Amino acid sequence: MTVDSVATAQPLEAEADEGHHGGFWALTLGSVGVVYGDIGTSPIYAFREAVLAGSAHAGASREVVIAVLSLIIWALILVVTIKYVLLLLRADNRGEGGTLSLMALAHKVLGQRTETKLAAVVFVMGIAAASLFFGDAMITPAISVLSAVEGIKLVTPALEEFVLPITVAILVALFLVQSHGTERVARFFGPLTALWFLVMGVLGLVHLIDDPGVLVAFNPIYGLAFLFEHGHLGLLTLGAVFLAATGGEALYTDLGHFGRRPIQTAWLGFIFPCLLLNYLGQAAMVLSHPENIENPFFLLAPSWALIPLVTLATIATVIASQAVITGAYSMARQAIQLGLLPRFAILHTSAKTAGQIYMPRINWILLVGVLALVGFFKSSGSLAAAYGVAVTGSMLIDSILLLIVAWVAWRWNLTLAILAMLPLVVIDASFLGANLLKVFHGGWAPLMMAGSLMVLMLTWVKGTRILQEKTRRGEVPLQTLIASLERKKELPRVPGTAVFLTSDPDFAPTALLHNLKHNKVLHEKNIILSIRTVDLPRVPADERATTEQVSSAFMRVRLAYGYMETPNVPKGLALARKKGCVFEIMTTSFFLSRRHLIASPDPQMPGWQDQIFIALARNATDASDYFQIPTGRVVEVGTQVAV
Repeated sequence: MTVDSVATAQPLEAEADEGHHGGFWALTLGSVGVVYGDIGTSPIYAFREAVLAGSAHAGASREVVIAVLSLIIWALILVVTIKYVLLLLRADNRGEGGTLSLMALAHKVLGQRTETKLAAVVFVMGIAAASLFFGDAMITPAISVLSAVEGIKLVTPALEEFVLPITVAILVALFLVQSHGTERVARFFGPLTALWFLVMGVLGLVHLIDDPGVLVAFNPIYGLAFLFEHGHLGLLTLGAVFLAATGGEALYTDLGHFGRRPIQTAWLGFIFPCLLLNYLGQAAMVLSHPENIENPFFLLAPSWALIPLVTLATIATVIASQAVITGAYSMARQAIQLGLLPRFAILHTSAKTAGQIYMPRINWILLVGVLALVGFFKSSGSLAAAYGVAVTGSMLIDSILLLIVAWVAWRWNLTLAILAMLPLVVIDASFLGANLLKVFHGGWAPLMMAGSLMVLMLTWVKGTRILQEKTRRGEVPLQTLIASLERKKELPRVPGTAVFLTSDPDFAPTALLHNLKHNKVLHEKNIILSIRTVDLPRVPADERATTEQVSSAFMRVRLAYGYMETPNVPKGLALARKKGCVFEIMTTSFFLSRRHLIASPDPQMPGWQDQIFIALARNATDASDYFQIPTGRVVEVGTQVAV
């Protein structure tokens, strides 16, 4: 990664105020549908699972119900409201959020100082958190949709055998519509999710009169006392309580889609109150009717409203999956631009917003993972044991990175930063420890997925570095080559412009050397083009291109892109023309080097890792497609490299 300058906070409120996506309130409503879909479906199963865990499936006593309710309330206050809504949403990197944005922000500043070892640790932490997020992105749609569809068993037990087929059909349909784009999905989902939260709040409010004494749960002493008095059982309960806070990380990941103010307004003014009322209502009903603990959420509704509620819940859980799917697209693009993954196709689905993207390969990988989880676990109760481990790990890393950003980017005193952030780190570590107890009961699934992805990322980073080192050994300094060419007056010069892509503009591109060796010609004008990704979400248009005239026949052009941008070479060169790079696009050819990788007899990585890197490289999207170069003007030169 190339460090240019320290990223400064630049949230998207201005865009919202200017009517971006239809204005501030349209963004707020859109965030209700996309950002809060995940956390909005937690009441379907979170309270039930936590009470069952706290009572060891022996019945819902008043002590357990009040303690669980207290823990849920304070998890929403401390983890979601204070940490994500009020703090992390301010730790944006030029308006973009997510763990990799936070990592890039911290890594940038550390790279400019002397804390190089800490910068390396931050880099690995970012990879780990991104991997954990992808594990969560697979399990969230599975548990959300499955828990809602299971509600049909309350209508009639005879429908139980249809739960899995209906779940699979809904999930497949959800992933099929992703190509239409987040903007259209948000417009459709926002009003429906708003209705869902309103219904949840009303149902909870109606049942609050069953036992108004549940309001004592706002006192955190009840939850803390239960944890300290019950040891191992308390930790199991805390792990289940965390289900109520899952989805909080989506607030930060989707920051670039909607902006800080709309997300904060939606949570504080609507989402949070509705969630509190629903959990209070479930607790009050269970205290009055302990037998309802088997499915307290759906039993909040009168019998005549059960079918409409199950239908609305199913729609809401489909929407819940959207939060992590869009977040996965954003995370994957950031990982590609930061060099953590090979190039994958990125399709833009909105002419208005750069953040609206669709990634076909990521979409289908997620679908396969989600369907595998549904087929293996078969019920939301079983999936609940698998849920939470990946999310808590990702949230803990977010807290640690936030501490580093407060210290190095916001220039807080180190002691002050530790004192302010340490409570958040302790809370996240407690939730992680509680969820680790579920590793052998299903928690292994997201950890296995996250671990596999982390291996892929680290392999790609290591393999890319080795490949660059091997390629550089045979490179010729550009100035040396130009001096040699100027002495060869007899070398034929052909009209037009040749653009040679390279990762290092100080050395002659491989494609140029092969063109001289085999074709024995040189174009009248030659552009040595390098494309680099900086630790900023987006690069201003006037800073995109820099040019340098090296000789009468050669010019260096550097194009800079942020990690939230997809490179577009023709548009970048159009900006370079304004800075002295004169060429005619109709007589320009683009020369690319296509490297065919083979296993080296003496690899610098373990054999299995070498094979993984080669497979990743072979499945990367073609450079001409990724950089959006007109295919009719591309000349590819193949080379074989052993790694």
